[in-house]
Amino acid sequence: MASNSFGNIFRITTWGESHGKAIGVVIDGCPAGLEINEDEINAELTLRAPGRNIYTSPRVELDRAEILSGVFEGKTTGAPISIIIPNKDPDSSKYEPIQHLLRPGHANYTYLEKYGVFDYRGGGRASARETACRVAAGTIAKKILANEGVQLTAYIKQIGSVEAIISRGDIQQLRSLTYQNHLYCPDAAASTKMALLIEKTKQEGDSLGGVIEFLVHALPAGFGDPIYEKIEAKLAHAMLSIPATKGFEIGMGFDSSLMSGSEHNDLFIKESGITKTRTNHAGGTLGGISTGMPIIGRVAFKPTSSIMKSQMTLTTVGESAALELPVGSRHDPCVAVRAVPIVEAMAALVLVDVLLLNRCVRL
Repeated sequence: MASNSFGNIFRITTWGESHGKAIGVVIDGCPAGLEINEDEINAELTLRAPGRNIYTSPRVELDRAEILSGVFEGKTTGAPISIIIPNKDPDSSKYEPIQHLLRPGHANYTYLEKYGVFDYRGGGRASARETACRVAAGTIAKKILANEGVQLTAYIKQIGSVEAIISRGDIQQLRSLTYQNHLYCPDAAASTKMALLIEKTKQEGDSLGGVIEFLVHALPAGFGDPIYEKIEAKLAHAMLSIPATKGFEIGMGFDSSLMSGSEHNDLFIKESGITKTRTNHAGGTLGGISTGMPIIGRVAFKPTSSIMKSQMTLTTVGESAALELPVGSRHDPCVAVRAVPIVEAMAALVLVDVLLLNRCVRL
């Protein structure tokens, strides 16, 4: 399995399985001199952790990261940063009765076809448990970006058929409202409707999908590289590497296909001596390079594949069988909720890499 790393200069490599002893991440390319501590990382991990309310998995995973290397006297040294996160609440017993079944929507069939072996305990390497490592690394990336004045956030835009109305003006207020809300949705009225829909769907033994929107402010114009390293291409790569993602768009996205050129073009203007665009249909990039306007993108998440409803499937030897999850199985009724800090982290990992690469562009 040779695809466990992400990034060019600021490069992360994650390791570990859902029900193994621990998971972790090694970060290469972090500049020396950055102040960072475990409390900052753990605060971000808490935002992603399950068991916070009835809208997430009841698995109680008190994620506590430990920095093993790369930090001395509270500052990064430039050496690889190694972080370990122990798995403290795995329960593999619920997976043993279904270990020989191909689970609809899950990766055990494709992993078996590719590798000939699959760790059925919680999905093993295919589990979203791995994303805690990304959030840990993203904490460091966000701190580097903050030092450069770049701000970012993510939030629930839609769950099922309920869509939030978002005011994108004050990004700090937006982020504060997001993480004060139990569904990470800054629109309180929409959040109430989303909660009722999740509860109803959960009682029916089913699940829901959702859309997460992310927003980046104060990234200067000129960041990102054309052709194969376009900033939107790197963001798409990052977001679609998150488990359960099924779609990505930036700016007006797929709705751009419904517009005319005169409608979609963002006209250039001068405002207080700064070149801007009157609108931002492109979502903050042109030719794969940042324009200085806010970067706005959205990520679509499928409904949680693990549901309590009985489903017909096949065994690993091809026999027809019914899949019924054991009583007490622990799964998110909507995976998009806990994915908000993951989307934020992946955006940060892309942008910090873009920032460091941009230092190599001109003499």
